Amino acid sequence: MAERLDTPKEAKRQWWFSRRTSDGDTAGRVSEAIARWLGTPRFLIWLTLFCIIWLAWNSLMPPSLRFDSATYGFTVLTLALSLQASYAAPLILLAQNRQDDRDRVALEQDRQQAERNLADTEYLAREIAALRLALSEVATRDFVRSEMRNLLEDMAEQQMALREAQQAAEPAGDAASDSLHSGA
Repeated sequence: MAERLDTPKEAKRQWWFSRRTSDGDTAGRVSEAIARWLGTPRFLIWLTLFCIIWLAWNSLMPPSLRFDSATYGFTVLTLALSLQASYAAPLILLAQNRQDDRDRVALEQDRQQAERNLADTEYLAREIAALRLALSEVATRDFVRSEMRNLLEDMAEQQMALREAQQAAEPAGDAASDSLHSGA
């Protein structure tokens, strides 16, 4: 079958070069990891030891084993440290930019949470005010007790009046019943 001339041929992939599909944030994560490591005391100790060994080797070893001359001010060491610094600075800036982005997102989320909290607080304040208004029309415990006490006092007075009326009616009723018993 003849190949079409209007479509490009697919490039052969070499085994040492394969395109990885990444989330687009891999470089940022790697730069943050490197920047985080560059800011540790461990890195500073290793860099200091590296420089001390470099200087000692190129100062104390026989001239045939030296690879960086002290007479030229340790040029190779200076270039190596400059190269390290030239790569470290952009990595640190990239890490700071990513941190700024994360801080901006976190600040926005905090602001939204604060707005929700404010709205919830205002809603609860309105609900409490509505409950207070509703409770102002409801009888309180003290009011109910005083009303019950007044009713009990009224009932006690009515019972006393009823007993007095019954006691007043009893002697008259006893005289009438005595006259009936004696007339028979």
